[in-house]
Amino acid sequence: MKPKVTTDFQHGQARIFKNPFLESLTKTNPLQNIIVYGSLIIGLIALAIVKIGLDPLAVLGLFAFGLFFWTFAEYMLHRYLFHWVTEAKWSQRFHFIMHGSHHKFPRDKERLLMPPVPGIIMASILFGIFYVVFLILGAPKLTFGFFPGFFTGYLLYSFVHRATHVMRPPKRFKSLWMHHSLHHYRYPDKAFGVSNTLWDRVFGTMPPKGTEG
Repeated sequence: MKPKVTTDFQHGQARIFKNPFLESLTKTNPLQNIIVYGSLIIGLIALAIVKIGLDPLAVLGLFAFGLFFWTFAEYMLHRYLFHWVTEAKWSQRFHFIMHGSHHKFPRDKERLLMPPVPGIIMASILFGIFYVVFLILGAPKLTFGFFPGFFTGYLLYSFVHRATHVMRPPKRFKSLWMHHSLHHYRYPDKAFGVSNTLWDRVFGTMPPKGTEG
């Protein structure tokens, strides 16, 4: 007999900041993210080809690599950063802002996507890290082809994540919906992949057999 998995969602909304302006920066909606992040991605691709001078086919290849690499980053960030918490109060506060509030209120529609301001800050940091990596490899310009794919991977993941919380699972993707539900309600130390289960399989963090059917 398969274990029963609850799919009941906690309703409500966390209060992250007392300051109304800062609090508003923690919320967003799909249209806002599509416009802001989509424009940024298109702008980076245009910059890579027109200004940086990368070959369009090279940009396409780098874009595809960045898209795939995001799936790995998605897993690692979720497992080791978003679930990192210690006894220190600052660590607990960091965890609550980054991910804890989402686990407490998983159906808070205004916080199922990364808001543009913190999102762009994080994207800038990641771009800088990748630029340094490519610089060490002797080809820093490739960052401008790689990062749009990586960022697109994030954008696609974010909408899949939102869908798992606000929509009934399509028959074809029911197992993916259940995978994330298991992470929230039964195995918080497993099922870190959201848009895919590849890296959970690679690193042995799949939920027990019989719980995803």
